[in-house]
Amino acid sequence: MKIAIVNDMPLAVEALRRALAFEPAHQLVWVAANGAEAVQRCAEYTPDLILMDLLMPIMDGVEATRRIMADSPCAIVIVTGDSQQNVHRVFEAMGHGALDVVDTPALGVGNPADAAAPLLRKITNIGWLIGERNKHERPAPAAQRAAVSRKSLVAIGSSAGGPAALEVLLKALPRHFAPAIVLVQHVDEVFAAGMAEWLGSVSGHTVRLARHGETPQSGTVLLAGTNHHLRLLKDGTLAYTAEPVNEIYRPSIDVFFESVAQYWSGDAVGVLLTGMGRDGAQGLKLMRQQGYVTVALDAIAPRLLEIFTP
Repeated sequence: MKIAIVNDMPLAVEALRRALAFEPAHQLVWVAANGAEAVQRCAEYTPDLILMDLLMPIMDGVEATRRIMADSPCAIVIVTGDSQQNVHRVFEAMGHGALDVVDTPALGVGNPADAAAPLLRKITNIGWLIGERNKHERPAPAAQRAAVSRKSLVAIGSSAGGPAALEVLLKALPRHFAPAIVLVQHVDEVFAAGMAEWLGSVSGHTVRLARHGETPQSGTVLLAGTNHHLRLLKDGTLAYTAEPVNEIYRPSIDVFFESVAQYWSGDAVGVLLTGMGRDGAQGLKLMRQQGYVTVALDAIAPRLLEIFTP
């Protein structure tokens, strides 16, 4: 993959160079010291992926992301050493089209390969997204519907590019939208609380992390909040589980959708906004086979209002 780095800190650039060196298939094509330079360089030579810092002179990473996605679009991952201090800016950049976020690898601390692993995993995921690799397909479990609730549920799955799509979707839904909404987004645990806060602030809806043992509830958007999978259990409660351990994407959209297909008996809609590899496609298919309405990408909010408006 052809990769560019946008960062004004020499130590951070060196840390990223060393991390990329662990994967010979990755080629560093250019380095920019600020957002304005990145916009110009990207127009001259658009890479497959940009590793974008947030805080830079002249033009920050949020504005650079906005301009690049408007003029020379490519995959962008926010790489920053202070993501927790700038969580709203992280998700603002995602709202402009950045696909994911990861902390800058530590330089000279511990095992260099371990430090590079989270970044390299993100890059591999982006490679799947843009079509470089094929994800293995997990066999579908047999689902027997068991009664849980007659309430209404919107089960949403999204991955790279999801925050921007979620902002648009939630803004389009009325503040007092009756069905419960449960959202599974591919985002690391350390960023989940910040994403919930950001989504709530930009959409006007109540958005918080789902708690183990609670039930989906009307008027609240519950976001999967750990690196474990979120499931609906037979008694109607939500639970976090490490199983299946061989799932590449955590939390898995398929795992949640399949549990909804198995245990939810009220009205439900499965929504797949953006996918990573094939995660979500199998679970959405299973929901459809169980008789639930399923929607992917286009005109989702009007369709939800049509379904749930008496």
